[in-house]
Amino acid sequence: MDPEDLSSNREPPQSGSPLAQLLREDLDRLSIEELDARIEALEEEIARTRTRRDRSRAFRSAADGLFRK
Repeated sequence: MDPEDLSSNREPPQSGSPLAQLLREDLDRLSIEELDARIEALEEEIARTRTRRDRSRAFRSAADGLFRK
């Protein structure tokens, strides 16, 4: 995926960040099996990231509720 493929309403990742490095990787050199493995790994990472985000939101919501009383 090229950085231009990202939604235009999002800021591009910071240069040098793991996400920026991931987006710059040349996928043309990978075999179909390697691409499939990459997709699987990225899907697992997305799930892990969403779980962490949801935990953070729940914690924030609980903290907000506690301090708004």
